[in-house]
Amino acid sequence: MWYKTKATELMGIEYPILQGPFGGGLSTPELVSTVSNSGGLGGYGAYSISPQEIYEVDKRIKELTNKSYNLNLWVSDTDVKNGGVSDEQFERTKALFKPYFDEIGAELPAKPDFKTRFENQVQVILDVKPKVFSFVFGIPPKDILEEARKRGIILVGNATTLDEALALENAGVDAIVASGFEAGGHRPSFLESAELSTTGSFVLTQLIREKVKLPVIAAGGIANGKGIAAAFTLGADAVQIGTAFLATEESGALPEHRAALFSDAAKQTILTRAYTGRLGRGITTQLAKEVRGKEQDMLPFPLQTAFMSSLRKGALTQDKHDLVLFWSGQIAPILKHRNAAELMESLIEETGKLID
Repeated sequence: MWYKTKATELMGIEYPILQGPFGGGLSTPELVSTVSNSGGLGGYGAYSISPQEIYEVDKRIKELTNKSYNLNLWVSDTDVKNGGVSDEQFERTKALFKPYFDEIGAELPAKPDFKTRFENQVQVILDVKPKVFSFVFGIPPKDILEEARKRGIILVGNATTLDEALALENAGVDAIVASGFEAGGHRPSFLESAELSTTGSFVLTQLIREKVKLPVIAAGGIANGKGIAAAFTLGADAVQIGTAFLATEESGALPEHRAALFSDAAKQTILTRAYTGRLGRGITTQLAKEVRGKEQDMLPFPLQTAFMSSLRKGALTQDKHDLVLFWSGQIAPILKHRNAAELMESLIEETGKLID
């Protein structure tokens, strides 16, 4: 059967379909459990929440499902150098974005700050012992990987290039997500800049399949059975689907965000650092187009996120969606399902017909 793969055996799931673990409040226990209860692997992106909140989220997931699920963290959760950013740099950022704050009548925020919390977050992962711990933007230290193995936690790393996949294999992970540039959200590169790590998912899947012995999970540009069948033809052991699940009513996306994914606006996406300081793909906005080429005047991640948060809130209140980045992959125009269980059923049925 098409769905019996190294990945399903490794993760203890029925179908080799993983839900992308969205950060920033876009994941929900309800979405995770729906996917897992349907035979796939639900995923929760926890990088933006506190250790205590991760405990609470995990408890809720366990109340909703007894199946395998994935908790995801960012290994590198800040690009801020020691000492933060200079007043001069912050003034340049304010000058660049002031017209947009003026447009909604909002005051420019004070200079933000941030302290990394990965070590405290990952301790929660070790304590609650999800079936799968996936990570992006790097590789956790050896001692953390070893502690996870002792607890029986499956380790899944994300690669945007072949070299990153080889580094993950050398570190001893159990499976690798081949994260293609078509995908929505941040480009989780860690060996080269994100701008130099934009290989398409189907090319990347083949490159990794040829050189790496671990199970490969294709991600980016997949939203239906045709995409899954194509990924399997190219050597994938599983797929990770983000945008299609983000568009469902079980996700944490705002109604405006979900509506945008089904609108004509989703035909055009853009890679931009304007909203968070790290390169990410979302539905094209006028703001993102106007500040392209001015990345040197933006704050490093996640200070840019904090700086832009009040602009986002004000723009949403005033329905000025051309100032708000709604995360989206390039595949959004073919989306059909607004319910996660129905989406899973469609993915399984269509893939089975194409492959079997």
